[in-house]
Amino acid sequence: MRLTFWLSIGLLALVLSACGPTPLPLADAERDRTQLPASPTATEVPTPAAEASATPSPTAIPATPPTLLPEESPPAGAKSEFSTDFSKHSVPYSEILSGGPPKDGIPAIDEPKFVSVEEADEWLEPQEPVVLVQAGDEVRAYPIQILMWHEIVNDTVGDVPVAVTFCPLCNTGVAFERTFEGQVLDFGTTGRLRFSNLIMYDRQTETWWQQATGEGIAGEFTGRQLTFVPASMISWADFKAANPDGTVLSRETGYSRNYGRNPYVGYDDVNRSPFLYDGETPDVLPPMARVVTVDLNGEAVGYPYDVLQEVHVVNDTVGGVPIVVLWAPGTASALDTDSVAGGDDVGAATTFSRELDGQTLTFVFDGDRIVDEQTGSEWDVLGQAVSGSLSCPLPIFLVVVGTSLASEGLLLSFGQFIGYALGMGTIIFAVTIGAALFRRAMVRWLRLMTPYIHRVSAMFLTGAGAYLIYYWIFQAGLAF
Repeated sequence: MRLTFWLSIGLLALVLSACGPTPLPLADAERDRTQLPASPTATEVPTPAAEASATPSPTAIPATPPTLLPEESPPAGAKSEFSTDFSKHSVPYSEILSGGPPKDGIPAIDEPKFVSVEEADEWLEPQEPVVLVQAGDEVRAYPIQILMWHEIVNDTVGDVPVAVTFCPLCNTGVAFERTFEGQVLDFGTTGRLRFSNLIMYDRQTETWWQQATGEGIAGEFTGRQLTFVPASMISWADFKAANPDGTVLSRETGYSRNYGRNPYVGYDDVNRSPFLYDGETPDVLPPMARVVTVDLNGEAVGYPYDVLQEVHVVNDTVGGVPIVVLWAPGTASALDTDSVAGGDDVGAATTFSRELDGQTLTFVFDGDRIVDEQTGSEWDVLGQAVSGSLSCPLPIFLVVVGTSLASEGLLLSFGQFIGYALGMGTIIFAVTIGAALFRRAMVRWLRLMTPYIHRVSAMFLTGAGAYLIYYWIFQAGLAF
């Protein structure tokens, strides 16, 4: 009987291992996945692709000294507002234009407050875009309806000082580490634009930084590069489904703003001209085309949303790194109507490495789902495996039948075998019919429930396992 007992314990361990979480997500930096070392953010690019990469090179400090341009007069009014060393600059000052507001006229948020997902759900619509930022075990959402009015949030996430930035004129949501040269920088808005993109400044040295690239363009740190923190622009529904314990930037910013209203109505019209843009654009795309860009190891590639909407998945290699671009519907354009939540569905695009657990995955879109060809697992736009095999019931089946066979005889065991098989078959049949008839509704519901299912099932499994051990030892006497 001791052999039967320990065999049952082994089967119980198999139950717990088989019913654990689905395969490790591509987007979880603290696990075994790999991720592109820069932020995969959606970008409306009114500049050349190489200039407006949403996923710039992750190099924190250039290997070669920056190329400084000859001294020239700084942008109009800059000397009276800034203590910047304007003798150092890497771009012509003629490319820098005033956007209208003065220095800090668009105020950064320096003391951000956060609320729970449940609280934020009262004022965020499912399709609203948010910027997801994760550092360590801490995950936060920064609603575009707030970033629209402040453009910069100086924050600390997972003990990492970060700046979460958003330029409405380029639709670039990018996050940076604020620790630079051993000091923590605080960022503000200069009120200036270059190629229609936000120029930030740090309050410690008043160096000017290009928001889309994180490069210092004027001042002490000219030619230096900020370190990127992975950030994704996704829908509120996707964020709360994947991160029910996450936190959300509060509307209590200390400023009175009409959060939720879009002051840039119609700006994302692909046929219009970018605001205060002076430069060339490639002929292959309209200047306002929405793209996601990957820039790795000196190679930059842009993926237009119009194309991604058709294919959903692109497997590629950029700079020698196998990457995948994922697109999913459900995210509204923040720059379309007068409401941030009321814009057209432009979807969300994210980029990840295809290398996971020692193999290179190939992803396909089967008409309804994104799956990989190697394991058949289904993936969401956050790079997380949301479903895999249906092997979970098998170990439980083996435990039930095996224990019955050892203690109650062949005939009764055969009856339990038939009963359990019919039960499993009924559930699978019902799920299959439901998926066929109500597929989209079921997928949406399951996505919302997925974060909770793992926790609830773990509690049930733990309780069931404890009861089985108790029964085997004290009731059936199988250990003796």
